[in-house]
Amino acid sequence: MTFDLAERPEDVGLDGARVAALVERARREVDAGLLPSCQLAIAREGRIAAFETFGHPTGAPPRYVLFSATKGVVAGAFTILVGEGRVDPDQRVAEIVPEFATNGKDAVTVEQVLLHTAGFPLAPLGPPEWDTREGRLAVFERWRLNWEPGTAFEYHPLSAHWVLAEIIERLSGIDFRRFVHERVAAPLGMSGFRLGLPADDQGDVAHLQIVGEAATPAELEAALGVSEVPATEITPQALLLLGTPEVLTVGLPGGGGVATAADMAVYYQALLHDTGGLWEPHALAELTGVVRNELPDPVFGIPAMRTRGLMTAGTDGLSHMRGFGRTVSPRAFGHDGAGGQIAWADPDTGISFCYLTNGLDQNVVREARRTTALASLAGNCLAGVPTR
Repeated sequence: MTFDLAERPEDVGLDGARVAALVERARREVDAGLLPSCQLAIAREGRIAAFETFGHPTGAPPRYVLFSATKGVVAGAFTILVGEGRVDPDQRVAEIVPEFATNGKDAVTVEQVLLHTAGFPLAPLGPPEWDTREGRLAVFERWRLNWEPGTAFEYHPLSAHWVLAEIIERLSGIDFRRFVHERVAAPLGMSGFRLGLPADDQGDVAHLQIVGEAATPAELEAALGVSEVPATEITPQALLLLGTPEVLTVGLPGGGGVATAADMAVYYQALLHDTGGLWEPHALAELTGVVRNELPDPVFGIPAMRTRGLMTAGTDGLSHMRGFGRTVSPRAFGHDGAGGQIAWADPDTGISFCYLTNGLDQNVVREARRTTALASLAGNCLAGVPTR
């Protein structure tokens, strides 16, 4: 590990007792047998204030599958190209990737892909096609649109980021996984982060496990305001697949990264401060603070609150429904992941936080409450201010 670990939370302006309460809340569900293991990190002023793992044998901290929290790192890599003027978000994807222009997709812009308004949320791409660039391009040609690009929002779990990965390769001239590593992870000292992890380097990745039982309709209605969660391609079995050695080797740009919680807390500190000058300032400000998609989420009906690659907490009091808990500022930004993975930063407090687990909890209500509790405790860790 190459990150800078503070001796005490107080050394970076955090309240030690509040950090301890956060750590204890994470430990609780592992001790109760609800999760096999978990890991968290909280950082401020460029340093890690706490980094803990529970439920894993002693030794080097394990790495976890990030699922869609991977998207936050890929967004940072893509933003480098935006800042260098190599891609304009208003460009049509087909100007860069001509193979994408079929079936009306010639109208799709890069920004629409970044905002999940492009119109191909569930466009299929799997093995063996995703193993090669040629295979991926052939699949792009077959994809069709579900709606007119830019007119609706629906989360694109994996499809959009395959397109972003191809754009990265076209414009950089190198493999997208290598670009993310060389331009983001390595300069920031994210030694555990990898996108495209060789099978012989996966021994420290926490094995995914399905746990718990599905919430009842009454529980869903009481907690989330819906009696059922619509079926998607992201089932527990599909998530297990994302953690297999074969798929981790592929490095799915929308959900196949692995890292420690400390890696991700360091990454979000970099987005807050960029002391290394990785990003052009205007492009970075767009990524972290300019909301360009407030269209309603088709499941919960709340505004998407998305920038070109990330989510923000928002001013509507619904930050807890976006994975940020209830205590962050409206300017908090980040990207969560399936299974309860959390990763964000808050410009108002300077805190970055990440929580990861290998337990795929089938009870989405319990998972949502866990996310809200942990993120809320993390958002309240700044010393010298009242709790919210």
